[in-house]
Order: sequence, then structure tokens, then C-alpha cells
Amino acid sequence: MTTTATPGAGKTRRREPWVVTFYRSEVGKKWIMAITGIFLLLYVFAHMLGNLKVFFGPEEINEYGEALRDLGGHLVPSTHLLWIMRIGLTFTFAVHIVAAYQLAIRARQTRGPVKYEASRHWVASNYASRTMRWTGTIVLLFLLFHLADLTWGTPAPPATTAFERGDVYGNLVASLSRPLVSAIYIAANIALGFHIFHGAWSLFQSVGSNNSRYNHSRRTFAWVFTAIIVIGNLSIPIAVLTGIIS
Repeated sequence: MTTTATPGAGKTRRREPWVVTFYRSEVGKKWIMAITGIFLLLYVFAHMLGNLKVFFGPEEINEYGEALRDLGGHLVPSTHLLWIMRIGLTFTFAVHIVAAYQLAIRARQTRGPVKYEASRHWVASNYASRTMRWTGTIVLLFLLFHLADLTWGTPAPPATTAFERGDVYGNLVASLSRPLVSAIYIAANIALGFHIFHGAWSLFQSVGSNNSRYNHSRRTFAWVFTAIIVIGNLSIPIAVLTGIIS
């Protein structure tokens, strides 16, 4: 950290740490968006894999839930490591949202009253791009609903059974047996799919990797990753509604 002279004051002023200076730049915010986005994509993928254990029966997914609470074994108290991960995930999610909001404000100020409509060869889907803010808002609201429904134990009415802590299978089936709740999950995961598709595609652009030779590979990656997440997540409420999981 260096110091600089303040004109006319005869004093020195500490220069901001480079991390702060970097974040305040547009490039820095885009890098933060990309890095946090990668962590969030990995979490969404891991979360989906864990939830798919419901197809193997109550014992499998309930043991999975218990294993998450007992992360660290006897080295740390129960749920402590899980809460550290939750706090880290919440921080990552918050930074991602703030950076996205600040970039959107800066872009709006740069454009002025006339929207910039020039074509960009690196945008895979205009629709997904234009709806990022809305799909992001839907995903955020759904996340709060999902936590209340299956983590905090305050299921939305009319609940068919009382929430039982530790019974991941029973709580999941009881919740998704309600058509309205399943419809919320399905709609939210479709919105998540749009958000993931554009995010998975544009994260390369955010870090300056914009070579047209790789656009096809980037598009394929975005489509395949999005399809895996959406199909995997939607399979659960559909399986419950159709009686495959009961």
C-alpha cells in the first residue's frame, strides 16, 4: 500500500487497496460476477445431485441429509461446518447480486435514454440476456420459499403433514405432493434454467475470453449444463406428482 500527496493540503492520503480499486472498475465487477457465478454453478450442480438421491428411497436421502449435518465428523460440533458453508454461500450469492446490480446501473447510465441495440456475436440468446434481472429475482424469491419450505420447517399451507426435522424424504414428498407447490418449483427451475444458460455462456466473456473460434463450444457447454440442471431438478416434482416417488 502506497501513499499519495493531497494537493494543497500538505498531507498524504492512503491509497485504496488494489482489491477495492479493482472491484470498483467495470472489469473487476465482471470478474467478480464470473468467479462467484462459477461457485454458484458448482453449488447448483452438487445440490441437484444430492436431491436426486430421493429416487433411491428414504434411507438414502435421509442419510445424505444427516451426513451434511455431521460434516467434519468428531473434529467439529454437529452442523457447525455446514453453517460455515451456508454463510460462505450466502456471502457469494450476495456479492454476485450486488455486482450484477452495480453493472446494470453503470450500463444504464452509459447508454443514457436510448437502449443499445447493436448486435453482439457473443450473446447466445437475446431473450435469456434481456431477462437476467427478472430470472435472477425469481430465483432469489424461490430460494427464500425453498428454505422456508424444506429447511426452516415452515411449509406453505395447506401442508399435508407436519414438518419433521431430519426426515428429508418425508418432508420433500409431502411438500411436492401439493400441485401448487410443485408448480412453483417447476416455474422457478425453468427461470433458473434461463439464468444458468446465459450465466454459463457469458462468464467466459466476463473474463475477457471472447474468441469466436470457441463460441460453439461455449454454447454447447451452456446448453448441456443447463439441460442437466433443469431436467434433474424438474424430475423430482414430476416424479412426486405422478406417484413414481411416494
